[in-house]
Amino acid sequence: MLAILSFTRDVAAEPAFTVSSTDLVPGKPVGRELLFSESDCKGGNRSPQIAWRGAPAQTRGFAITIFDPDAPGRGWWHWAVAGIPANVTRLPANASASGALRKLGAVEARNDWDTEGYGGPCPPPGKEHRYVLTVYALNGNELRLRQGTPALMFEHEIRTMAIASAQITFTLKR
Repeated sequence: MLAILSFTRDVAAEPAFTVSSTDLVPGKPVGRELLFSESDCKGGNRSPQIAWRGAPAQTRGFAITIFDPDAPGRGWWHWAVAGIPANVTRLPANASASGALRKLGAVEARNDWDTEGYGGPCPPPGKEHRYVLTVYALNGNELRLRQGTPALMFEHEIRTMAIASAQITFTLKR
C-alpha cells in the first residue's frame, strides 16, 4: 500500500497594499478644492487626503504621483512627491501647500503646470480625463532628487526603487 503524505505550511499572507482617500470617493464628483487654481478652473489647488496600508515589510519610504494619461502628448504630471518616511501611512488634505510634506523631509517635483508641488486637475472642456494617483512603496530612501526637479525625472527615480504600488483612478470632465 502506498501512502501519500502532504504537508501544508500555514503562512500568513501579507495584506494587500491599498490606498484610499476621503477626497476621491468612487461615484462622487471631484471637489472644487482639488482643482487647479489658475486657468479657467478656479479651484482651491489642494492636494487630496490620502491613506495607505499593507505596504511590504521591507518598505523604507514612500512616493506619490498623480498623472493624467489622457492629456495630449505624453500625458500630464500633476504631482510627484518622494522621500516620505516609511512610518507615515497618511497625508492630510492640502499636505503640499501647507508645508506638511517638507516637515516630513519629503521633496516635491515641478509639475507640468510649471509649479513645484501639487497642481490640480483642469482638463480642457469636452473629453473626460482619467487621473491616476499612485502610492509607491520604496526599498530605499536615497533618491537622487531635489525639490523642483521635473516630475518625469521623479517618476524615473521612483520606479527604480519601487517594490509595490497602489492606485486610485478618478475622472473629471468639464
